This record gives sequence, C-alpha cells and structure tokens, in this order.
Amino acid sequence: MQEFTSQYLYPLLDLRNYNLFSLGNANITPLSILYVVLLLILLAFISRKLKRVLIVRLLKRTKLDIGAQEAIGTIARYVILVIGFLIIIQSVGIDLTTLNVLAGALGVGIGFGLQNIASNFISGLIILLERPIKVGDRVEVDDVYGDVISIGARSATIKTNDNIAIIVPNSKFISENVVNWSYVGDVVRFRIPVGVAYDTDIDLVCELLMEVAKMDQHVLDEPPPAVRLIKFGDSSLNFELWVWTRSRLNRPGPFKSGLNFAILRAFRANNIEIPFPQRDVNFRSGHISIKDDALEDESSPIKDTSPSDDA
Repeated sequence: MQEFTSQYLYPLLDLRNYNLFSLGNANITPLSILYVVLLLILLAFISRKLKRVLIVRLLKRTKLDIGAQEAIGTIARYVILVIGFLIIIQSVGIDLTTLNVLAGALGVGIGFGLQNIASNFISGLIILLERPIKVGDRVEVDDVYGDVISIGARSATIKTNDNIAIIVPNSKFISENVVNWSYVGDVVRFRIPVGVAYDTDIDLVCELLMEVAKMDQHVLDEPPPAVRLIKFGDSSLNFELWVWTRSRLNRPGPFKSGLNFAILRAFRANNIEIPFPQRDVNFRSGHISIKDDALEDESSPIKDTSPSDDA
C-alpha cells in the first residue's frame, strides 16, 4: 500500500500544483483552473437564482409590467456575473492589469470572427435599456409573428400561435423593421375588407356591417367601429369594416374569421352579392358567325369564322 501511495498517489497530488503557465505574478495550475471553473458554474447558478428571487419576491409587488421586471432582473444578473467574475479572477492571484493582453486578443477575435456574437450581445443590452420590445409583447419581425417570452444576451424567444418557439437574434430587433402590436397599448384596430356588386344598396351594406361589428363580443364600443368605402374596383365596390379589440390581440386569425363568417351570413340573408371578377369584351371591328349547316348536321363540329380583313 505504501509503495502504491508513493508511486502513484503522491505524483498525482503533486500534479495539482504543477505550474502550467504564469499570468503576471500568478502561477496557473490544474488545481487553480478547476477552482475557477467550479466557482464560475456556482456563480452562474447563484446569479440565475437571484434574478428569480428579485423578480418574484420584490418586483412582482411593484406596479412595473412584466417586461420591465424581466429587463431589471436580467441587467441585475449581468452585473452580478461581471462582479463575481472579477472577484474569482482576483481570488486565484491574477492581477487584472495582466488581462490587457487577453482583452486585446479578444478584440482582434471580435474583429475577425465574432462580430455577430458581439452585435447580438450589444443589441440585447440596447433592448433591455431602451425597451423597444419587452417580454409579453406581440411582435412581428422578419416573417415571424408571436409573443416575446424571453430576452437573453444573444437572442429573444418568440412563441407563435402554433405553440412553436422561434429563436430570433437580438440584432434583428435593432436593424430590421419591427412591428410591435403592444408598444402603445393593448387596443388594436383591425380592417376587414369586403366587396359588393355595383347595384347593391350601399346604405344596407353599411347597416349590416355595423350590426355584425356590434354583435361580436370582442369588438370594443370605444373606439366605435366604422365602415369605409375604400375603392371603386373593377368588379365591385370595396368596403372596409374597421373594428377595435383588446381581447383578441393574440388571436387575430380566429377574430377575423369570425367576422368574415358573420358578414357572409348577413349578406346572404339579405341577398347581397359578393361578385366574381367581371370583364366586358368589345369587338372593335368584324363579326363572329356560326354557319347554319353546322346546326343542321349534328355530326358536324361547330366552326367559328374569323373576321375578314375587309370587314
């Protein structure tokens, strides 16, 4: 046993303090690296727990909306991570001034290959500070439409109505045009287009559209619904029903579909035609005729005679 200890265990214990390299006045050993890694994992765990405690125990009692609570919690976690990292580095004897070379190398790396990561991280900080979007908002960006459920250091998570989570880089919200349905409030106006035949009683159309709007429980009385004649189309008079809603902001598809069903039923009950596209064909010269003998002989195909040049 003593031979095993002297031959294997002591060299293994000595390996803990083996000097891998020096960073300033500090000697970096396997034990110090393990120490730093374990403390960083513990720091990440503690910072996440403190963020939850801050939001659930303190910020929930304030009048701040959920987006502001998440933003404050995330920024507080970043501060804890930075301060904790500096303390851990100094606890192993590394002088922060010796990290200047490492910072310069990191800057070169960002310049060559980490632009997207740096851009998304900085964009995440801008989003948390300026709050153009926040957790709980209904947004539309780059053909992605849904609710923001989280904003991280690199990306934001958007949950669609199909219950699909889509990860969107933070830089998209800074460089792209973003539609935020919740930015100025939770009341949104929807426009429901409909076309009717030209000989339709337009007063009846307006009356029916207003009745449909008032019958829908999700349509607000204030601001009131309205009907607008938008355009004289090729085949129809094009109207729009304007309605405001608060409860169907996150379910625009079913809301529009319900109104369209109600409009169609009201129009059919009152014999109002929704026309197909129509075209008038005029012949400037010539004529089209069908020979009589083609009609007499059922076995003969009907022949069209093209207009003559001298007609």
